[in-house]
Amino acid sequence: MQFSTFGSTAAARPANLAVMPSWSEFSTAAPQLAERVAARLDAHTHKTIATIRADGAPRISGTETRIDGGELWIGSMWRALKALDLQRDPRYALHSGSDDPPAWSGDAKVAGTVEEIHDPETVDRLNGEAAQGGPSHLFRLDIAEASVVELAPSGKSIVIEVWTPAGGVRRMERD
Repeated sequence: MQFSTFGSTAAARPANLAVMPSWSEFSTAAPQLAERVAARLDAHTHKTIATIRADGAPRISGTETRIDGGELWIGSMWRALKALDLQRDPRYALHSGSDDPPAWSGDAKVAGTVEEIHDPETVDRLNGEAAQGGPSHLFRLDIAEASVVELAPSGKSIVIEVWTPAGGVRRMERD
């Protein structure tokens, strides 16, 4: 499958980072897994995103996500550290959030690169109230890898399903 560069600008993407599929391209390539990843993302309002600090160290921040128009989005307060990190280095890793055992039923992870969107109408539409209090950042997330981790029906092992553009969907089970 050939992946597009929807909305991407070559000048904004460092040369060492490959073009990655959008959420809609991921969901076309792996619809059942994408549905389960989306359900896990929707299960909790607050998620955790990892970005890369200027010194190369990881940074963990809280965030909220939405899927709209076939794209995965995050917003950010103006000049927040995660936004500054993403402007400098667009790589991210996103975690859906988890329930505590014994209620834990699984979680999802997505990783890739972001593109910041500057169109004021799109920022206002997707950031809503956040944008009304002043400027805010909006990022569209492209996907290099998406996964779901769940308890096997037996309750005795963990099942991991991972999708990458090159490898498709892989399933692993761990005791």
